[in-house]
Order: sequence, then structure tokens, then C-alpha cells
Amino acid sequence: MKTPVKGKIRVLIVDDSAVVRQMLQTILSEQADIEVIGTASDPYFAIEKMRGNWPDVITLDVEMPRMDGITFLRKIMASRPTPVVICSSLTEQGAETTMEALAAGAVSIFTKPQVGVKGFLQSSKVELVEAVRQAARSNTANLRSSVRAAPRHPVGEVTAPVVPPSAMSRTTAKVMAIGTSTGGTQALERVLTQLPVNVDGIVIVQHMPEKFTAAFAARLNGLCEIEVREAKDGDRVRPGLALVAPGGKHMSLDRSGAFYFVHVKPGPAVNRHCPSVDVLFRSVARCAGKNAVGIILTGMGNDGAKGLLEMREQGATTYAQDEASCIVFGMPKEAIRAGAADFVIPLDKVPQVIVGSSQ
Repeated sequence: MKTPVKGKIRVLIVDDSAVVRQMLQTILSEQADIEVIGTASDPYFAIEKMRGNWPDVITLDVEMPRMDGITFLRKIMASRPTPVVICSSLTEQGAETTMEALAAGAVSIFTKPQVGVKGFLQSSKVELVEAVRQAARSNTANLRSSVRAAPRHPVGEVTAPVVPPSAMSRTTAKVMAIGTSTGGTQALERVLTQLPVNVDGIVIVQHMPEKFTAAFAARLNGLCEIEVREAKDGDRVRPGLALVAPGGKHMSLDRSGAFYFVHVKPGPAVNRHCPSVDVLFRSVARCAGKNAVGIILTGMGNDGAKGLLEMREQGATTYAQDEASCIVFGMPKEAIRAGAADFVIPLDKVPQVIVGSSQ
């Protein structure tokens, strides 16, 4: 059995492609803070290797022989929650499968093409390494809770105001703006499945690759009382609807009279992300002001902190998820540090905030 190097992120690579295994091992092993403790061509071989040397992070293909990646992932989360980075093909079919993996507790996605994999992995090694590092810093205690079945019923009446009365003054409908990244797919499921159909319109940026956001929104739509769908340019923001920014495009809010609608268009990455939470939040600050609520959830990095601060400065009520309930306390931490959050709350209070703000 190989002896782990103290302080390094120990990674197990599980993929049925020998080329992918070799490339991932080469790329990750080049990093001073990462040690590849083994590779496996399928989950059965992975289980054997993990018995004697449990990894800190697992990179996992979802389509493999003998046992599919999602079944393997569920077994891991049921016995010993461990950060898992899904390496998935960038196809619509692959996107649907990956949504199942994220719902089962995976931390993040790293996409790979069906052809030209070797060259792609070499050119995208920075993103791969960062995904592994993010996963290693995730809160494994919340990985188990994130895969519990979310109750499919709306939150009841809120017994006390959850926003100050001054924030409730309105000339148009409220807009609920949510930004999240690593761990956000599970967090959003737990929040949105508890909302009644009469909540004000919701706009969401979840850091996710192109093609995956449509599958993600469709999955949530099947679980929620409210309608959830991937946003299109010109969509109106209305009660009972949550719009998810498409992967690879920025989403911003605009206003025409008493109505809000979204612009969806390609653009350069902001804070290394497209869509960017800052792009959305800044537009909400400009167009909705005190008629908005901003919520920043689990995620790595600082995207959204400046935008949330702008929302607060324009009179919006702002919230950040607390550390104890985050899978990754990065984005909320930066927002809190910047003075952008009026309130710091656990994830299970977010539905109450949204319902209370819509009253």
C-alpha cells in the first residue's frame, strides 16, 4: 500500500478510458499539493483500492462498465461522504446523467469532449486542477445532508417578518436574485422545492458549463411547485417562475415600466465565470434597487460579493449562507467580508426568506 504524502490532496481517478486515466494522472501529479494515490477502470476496482487507502477526492466518470458512476457515487455518499468531481462528456445526454450525479452528492463537474480528449485535457488542466482543489476544500459533513430527499411541499406561513419593513416598500414586484457555485445544485434543490407558486420571480446564476443548465433547470422543474427553466433572452421575470442563466452566457436584469425581463447574451468571463453572479447582481441593483432581495449561497471564489454589495447599497435586502450549512464557504465568506450581507443565515432558512419577502 502506498504511503500518503502528508498535507497533499490524495486523489483517486476512476474512468474506463485508459487515455483519460493516464492524462488525469499526469496533470494532477504535476501539482505540488496533489498526489494521485491510484487509478481504476471501473467502480469495482476503485472499491478494492479504497479499502486500504481512502482518497480525499475522487474524479469519476459516470458511464462505465459493470457499475455506473451514479450507483457508485450513491454507495460512497451512504457509507463515507467524499468529495467527488464528475468528469462528464459535454453532450445533452451526458448533461442529464450528470444532473443525477450532482443530486446524488457530487461536488462539481469537469467536462470532456467525446473526441480529442488528450489535447483537450492538456489545454484545460488549470480548470481540472482547480476543480480538484475546490473539492478538497468542501465541507464533507454537508455532502451527506445534501443528498437527503428534499421535501416536495411549499413552506407554510412565516410566523415573523424575515426582512425589515422598510425593504417591503414597493412600486413594482420584488425580484429574488440568487448566486451560487460549488454545492449550489443541491442547495438550490433544497430551496426551490419548498417554495409555493405565488412567490415573486427568481433569477439564478449557478456556475455550470454550457448544455448542463438546461438539464439542471428541467430536473428542478419536475421537482418544484414553481416553474423552473433555463432563461432565454427577453424572458419576463414573473411570480412563480425561476429563470436559470444558461451556461456560457451572462444573464442580466432589465426593466420596462412595471415589468422586469432578462437579457441573455455571450460575453467575456467575469471573475473567471460565464455566467457570472456579479453581472446578474449588479444589474439587479441598478434596475430593481430596494425591490430586490439578493442571496448568495455555497461556492468557491468571490464571484457575487461586489454585486451583492451594490444591491445592498441600492436598498435591497441581502443574505449570505452561513458556514455551517455550506459545502464550500467561499462566495458567502467573501460577501460577508465585503460587508455585502445584511443577514447570515443557514440554508434551511432561505425558503422562509423568499416567501416572507414575497408577502
